[in-house]
Amino acid sequence: MRIKIPFILVSHSSHKNCQFLSLLSLKFCTGLRTLGQVYALRPNNNKHVSLEPHDFDKICLSCSYLLSLSSKSKSPMAGAHGHAQIIKYGFIKNTFLLNNLLVMYSKCHCLGEARKVFDQIPDRNLVSWTSMITGTVQNGELVDGLFLFLEMKRGGFMANEFALGSVLMACSGLEALNFGFSLHGYALKIGIELNLFVGCALLDFYGKLRLISMAEHIFESITDPDVACWNALVACYVNNRVAEKAFMAVSFMHKQNLQLDQFTFLVMLKACSISRNFDSGRQVHALIIQSRVRKGLSVLNSLIDMYFKTGSSLWGMALFEKMEERDIISWNTVIAGLAQIGNKKEAVSAFKKMLLERIRPNHVTLSLLIRLCSSNGDLDLGFQIHGHAYHHTLADDSHIAVSLIHMYATFGIIEYAECVFKCMNFRSTNTWNEMISGYLMNQRGIQALRIFSKMYNSGMKPNEFTYSSVLGACSSHEYSKMGTQLQATIIKSGFDSYCFVGSSLIYSYSRFGSIDDALRVFYDMETLDLVCWGAMVSGLSRHGFFHEVLELLNQLREEGEKPDGSILSSALNASTNLASLDQSKGIHALVLKIGLERDVFVASATIDMYAKCGDISSSRLAFYSAEKTIVDNERDPVLYNAMIMACAHHGLAEEALQLFEKMEKVSLEPNNATFMAVISACAHLGLVREGCQYFDSIKSKYGSQPSAKNYGCLVDLLGRFGFLKEAKSVIESMPFEPWPEVWRCLLSGCRIHGNKELGEIAAEKILKIIPDDRATFLLLLNIYNREGNWEDAERLRTLMEERGLKKKPGHSRVETKGVV
Repeated sequence: MRIKIPFILVSHSSHKNCQFLSLLSLKFCTGLRTLGQVYALRPNNNKHVSLEPHDFDKICLSCSYLLSLSSKSKSPMAGAHGHAQIIKYGFIKNTFLLNNLLVMYSKCHCLGEARKVFDQIPDRNLVSWTSMITGTVQNGELVDGLFLFLEMKRGGFMANEFALGSVLMACSGLEALNFGFSLHGYALKIGIELNLFVGCALLDFYGKLRLISMAEHIFESITDPDVACWNALVACYVNNRVAEKAFMAVSFMHKQNLQLDQFTFLVMLKACSISRNFDSGRQVHALIIQSRVRKGLSVLNSLIDMYFKTGSSLWGMALFEKMEERDIISWNTVIAGLAQIGNKKEAVSAFKKMLLERIRPNHVTLSLLIRLCSSNGDLDLGFQIHGHAYHHTLADDSHIAVSLIHMYATFGIIEYAECVFKCMNFRSTNTWNEMISGYLMNQRGIQALRIFSKMYNSGMKPNEFTYSSVLGACSSHEYSKMGTQLQATIIKSGFDSYCFVGSSLIYSYSRFGSIDDALRVFYDMETLDLVCWGAMVSGLSRHGFFHEVLELLNQLREEGEKPDGSILSSALNASTNLASLDQSKGIHALVLKIGLERDVFVASATIDMYAKCGDISSSRLAFYSAEKTIVDNERDPVLYNAMIMACAHHGLAEEALQLFEKMEKVSLEPNNATFMAVISACAHLGLVREGCQYFDSIKSKYGSQPSAKNYGCLVDLLGRFGFLKEAKSVIESMPFEPWPEVWRCLLSGCRIHGNKELGEIAAEKILKIIPDDRATFLLLLNIYNREGNWEDAERLRTLMEERGLKKKPGHSRVETKGVV
């Protein structure tokens, strides 16, 4: 029997394609018995070659080689020609060729086609399963890779080192700790745990899950580790920020005369960048010069990046200038480094030089420059970079679009961000997320919810960042129902186990007062990070559940976690409100033990705590121990605000004003909270004129607008010292709708100075907003009693009894020591 094989036809569409496919076609023919039968390749030439049946094996090898070339060149089109030949000549049941075809599609990132081929293999062998599992994991479908592995096991196949290594990689990416432990046990059971490939995979698995001791144990059990195993151990140390051990491991490799490869140097340079260790980076540079990889572009690019990240930009630029060859990554590294140190001028200059050298920018280049414009407030330059994106046909790239949306949202021109978003042909999840964040940044919560709804209805799958962002728009009473619906959607989609989403849910429920729902979310989560703990502690503290805050802090410590500054600040606030000095001192001791006493928010909470517990000397001690660090590095007025307010509460108004003057001497600009503290201090000293001057300076000297609380402090100052008409005039002229507290300040002043007429006006304003406000009735009752207006007082007392507003008896609490 003789069969006829048509040759692959070559298209005229691309000269490079023609050469490549011609090469494949000629190679396909090298296995034929009679090469003289090969016809010249011409367009529309459909000649055939006669072939004997015993040439089938040679044809299979030729097809296999064709698919191998397609895999290496990542050319799915050429591979598809090979697929067509396999179908044409009846090799569709040949497991060997179908396995090669499966590998080709996987390496060309055509996972859907690979899966179709896999499903058509009639007799799947171990190679079929391993190839499919490996391809699935390498294409990022980690969950599918795990399910395929389980399906292979149920089919009776014993996994080899390649399948096991790939599935361990999937476990690393998914942080599937229990599944990974099971795979380790399975490797021990079948006796391949000492295989170098499996050993490297186990090292990577335990390293990514921060189980360094387990990774070290695995490494020690490997009899003769090669460079790949050493590299995996070093990468484990570096990824867990244990740079010292990484340096020691590489030093030992060097002493053992192991040939350090490119991956070793890349990992070590990353370690130097993370630890900001310039000296070690120089030593690694010396080793690179001695080695054979010194001319590798990837290593040189990493060296430049290391120098910038260790604060040695001059070294990085010098190395860049000496490079004989530069690719786009080299230029991007330099631009990113210059942007990182805030040198906008040099970054733009590097971009211009790159264009002059006829190197086409990519999405990374333009995204870096757009982000630089956002951080430096240069909108004009941002417009120019946007123009370059259009010029280089990159405006529709998702990375650039995300950067543009962020830039325009940062500058407050959300309409331009909407234009970029609407002009995109394809919108990724990140693009939708950035648009939602842009609306929230510009206080447009309803638009954020609308675009989320549009995203959801379009079939685009939200991720954890989408849900976390949109939950921020539901953090008010008017959107509480929307928040509940979102939680149902989150649970349905399986994102409720993500800490990032869980913390946002807790925060949202806490914001609109649903503490029970927040606690339910908190305790339903499988794993909790410090952000979740912090969100729950903050929510409880905000709504006055101070005992529960302290219980949660103890629970956190019992689980072996170290609280961060946010949690400790909330705990200090809770103990302050409970008036428990001993409890507060215990938390302060924990702060000192952890080493957070100079954290600006923790230090401020400590100052406030001691001041409210009556220990102003300890407040001073906490302030002065943190002052130098805060002034030199943080330049944040929060610490001074806390100390000024503490002095004001203790009647030390002169000391408070001296602290304010000290702020000005060290060029620390006060904020609205600072002026609240200063005006309160003036109220304690009776410095009405000075208080008014400080209030006026907010706008005249510092160019800011007084906040509603600043107006409230001014009204309190004026009312306390009898300037009642002036206080009423301030309330009526302020750019805010008067709220109950500001009228209550005026009412309190009327009580002190016996002004019945203004007092009744203030009380009427309050009772229109809060009809059954007990404090208002009591203040007005005191005014009547003071003036001897017994009839009005009796009438008011009767009205209070009818409304159930009887005065509650006061009580005091004294904390004693040594009493059982």
